[in-house]
Amino acid sequence: MTDQVLPRDDEDLLQIESLSKYFKGLRAVYNYHLRLRQGEILGIIGPNGAGKSTLFNLITGYIPPSSGKIRFCGREITKYPPDKIVKLGIGRTFQSVRLFSSMTLIDNVRTAQQLHDTDNLFTTLVSMPSFLQREQRLTQKAMELMTLFNLEDRPYQLSSSLPYGDQRKLEIVRALALGPKLLLLDEPVAGMSLQESLDVLQLIRRIRDEYHLTIIVVEHNMPIVMQLCERFQVLNNGEIIAEGTPDAVRNSLQVIEAYLGKLEGNAQA
Repeated sequence: MTDQVLPRDDEDLLQIESLSKYFKGLRAVYNYHLRLRQGEILGIIGPNGAGKSTLFNLITGYIPPSSGKIRFCGREITKYPPDKIVKLGIGRTFQSVRLFSSMTLIDNVRTAQQLHDTDNLFTTLVSMPSFLQREQRLTQKAMELMTLFNLEDRPYQLSSSLPYGDQRKLEIVRALALGPKLLLLDEPVAGMSLQESLDVLQLIRRIRDEYHLTIIVVEHNMPIVMQLCERFQVLNNGEIIAEGTPDAVRNSLQVIEAYLGKLEGNAQA
């Protein structure tokens, strides 16, 4: 039995109100808000240190907020631990790759799939037919997911031996294997070439459509992510300074100053 919940047709998938986080008096996130509809790809951008990864850690329960509320599919999850949030249907990747480095590619993916495993210990130990059939299904599904990201030709290679770009792809595959409704991608194209980045962005659109996902992408590379997301929030010093369509965000004076610094000509305007 799954713990996942489903939103009503008339409610937001994710709703965040007045979310703030302080570390020993230092403001990391301040008065953050969000109403996210099913099927959206939202981009959260901002310079380094703007609070983007901290926000993901708050949503997924890795750190508790100082104030504010988080609701997912109508259920308040503000104080839920990470494992319970994952089971409800929120998957994520990390800014720094966090694969099981001593495991093969396929075992990284199968481990994530087993989150919703219903087989008991006895069935596993005696290798009953139901267990063997389940293992076969998990392997087949893992291969399908890896094929999406062109990783299917080396399923039994150690994940630590992959090039960095492929490690990031495998981390997305592992997050998909959790069966999420909401997928949080923390700098998914970091360290990739321009062409690799564009290929991954195309795959993100594809998995959104094929798996009926809602996706939030955190990035500091504004030109790249502008080609993916329909709506943006821009963070600086932990606070939303702009929100809207790609064109509106791209032309925002506050956004330009956050990335480039205050322009002297603007001070005289």
